[in-house]
Amino acid sequence: MTPDPDQLRDFARRYTAAWCSQDPASVAEHYAPEGSLTINGGTPSVGRAAVTEAARSFMTAFPDMQVLMGDLVVRDGGTEYHWTLVGTNTGPGGTGNRVRISGFEEWTIGDDGLIADSQGHYDQAEYDRQLEHGVDEPG
Repeated sequence: MTPDPDQLRDFARRYTAAWCSQDPASVAEHYAPEGSLTINGGTPSVGRAAVTEAARSFMTAFPDMQVLMGDLVVRDGGTEYHWTLVGTNTGPGGTGNRVRISGFEEWTIGDDGLIADSQGHYDQAEYDRQLEHGVDEPG
């Protein structure tokens, strides 16, 4: 069953706000208790505690992190949540460089209305380049 698009859009707005909150547990609350987040095909973070730690790693690396919601594409097979992360890598061991990277998550929403599975994707090489050299922002 495909969730209602208006409800999904509201859910995505709350999820975006959670990523901007510097409260990683608030991100995990959008996941089913055994929900999973996989970033760029890496090891899945399974369960709310693991999702909390995945979110914490970004929030620690980017204390000023903002996540901007882009498009939300709803299909019978799932939902794509498009986002842009903007922040300065000033966390412990950070480079001090500004990053602006866009990506998307492929969501499977469970019967409880929460994320059962999220497959996150962004350009890792570009992210790494920006960490090292900073983002090329229009001047």
